[in-house]
Amino acid sequence: MNIGFLTNEFPPHIYGGAGVHVEYLTRELSKLEGGTHKVQALCFGDQNLDTPNLSATGIGSGPAFPTSDKRHSKLLDTLYRDLAMAGALHDIGVVHCHTWYSHFAGCLVKQLQQVPLVLTTHSLEPHRPWKVEQLGTAYNASTWIERTAYQNADGVVAVSESMRRDVHDLYGVPFEKIRVIHNGIDLAQYRKTENPELLASYQIDPAKPMVLFVGRITRQKGIIHLVNAIQHLKEGTQVVLCAGAPDTKEIGEEMTQAVEEARRHTSNPIIWIPEILSKDKIIAMYSHATVFVCPSVYEPFGIINLEAMACETPVVASAVGGIPEIVVHGETGYLVPIDSIGDGNVEPKDPLQFATNLAHTINDLLADPDKVQAMSNAGRRRVEDHFSWTSIAVKTLEFYKELAENFGK
Repeated sequence: MNIGFLTNEFPPHIYGGAGVHVEYLTRELSKLEGGTHKVQALCFGDQNLDTPNLSATGIGSGPAFPTSDKRHSKLLDTLYRDLAMAGALHDIGVVHCHTWYSHFAGCLVKQLQQVPLVLTTHSLEPHRPWKVEQLGTAYNASTWIERTAYQNADGVVAVSESMRRDVHDLYGVPFEKIRVIHNGIDLAQYRKTENPELLASYQIDPAKPMVLFVGRITRQKGIIHLVNAIQHLKEGTQVVLCAGAPDTKEIGEEMTQAVEEARRHTSNPIIWIPEILSKDKIIAMYSHATVFVCPSVYEPFGIINLEAMACETPVVASAVGGIPEIVVHGETGYLVPIDSIGDGNVEPKDPLQFATNLAHTINDLLADPDKVQAMSNAGRRRVEDHFSWTSIAVKTLEFYKELAENFGK
């Protein structure tokens, strides 16, 4: 089978879970059944990969379109790249799209080449209302594009049971069109790998318990709630925030102010690394951490929790989206409920209470070294048993074949 992938992110330009998913799924699909399948990826950027079974071509930015609101530029640039993608993709048996950035192109490819359209639900626009800060009224257009794509899709891959329900409820996609296939992890790459020199370079004390956050500075990842929790953490704890790439200038400034405020209310060190670290450095950070914290307010799956568990680190995470399908409460970590506002807005009703609950849960775990060790071991076992990329690629290929066989009937 010739498989077309349309995506914003592809190595080396990866900044989120969708990009991680695309990186490993395309690699594993190209290896299946003796390498008899070819994967052709079109993405945003300057990528140029050409191997016998996997190729990737980056699509660059278009002209600077006039706009009434500068926040609309991202939408117009996306549509330009999607038109280029629709023209460049050829000789495929199925087209698989990832995030709304590629959905317009996918709809066109389905019609132009008469092939099944598959979408993976990495996130859904109606559950990310904070994106208005980035897109302005173009957020209405991104949501419309997403809705149109889901209503025209032949098959949908939901990365969790939670996302399966959301796709059905928001866009009316019949359950029989939706297949739940979890995200995965590279078990050989993500394993406990310590690097004391890396800790020393950031002045992290290996003798102190380390609370770790990894992710972008965005409303979705809930980092502000963790920063607000720091003042309640037990004395002698250090907090390491691997947090860069703020969604907007405003949330970047809010983050800076929150960290400064937290430092005024605690004697515990707060080490903020305001950049996206390389994979080997992130793996070392996971490996040295006593506990990894994922305070997301919206998380369709939560690949970062898999990464931490694979590196034998217990997880304290918000009980939202697909996270409860990864973290087993009391066994591989702890889940902290969020009493959300509702009506599509998953922000906590009482942000300070949520922050306090996060802190108390982290403190309870740090106070029990035996529990930390047991959860470390259980997390690695769970990842090994349920989340290999090879098995996920096999399930995805089976779905493609079913859709291709039934397309047009």
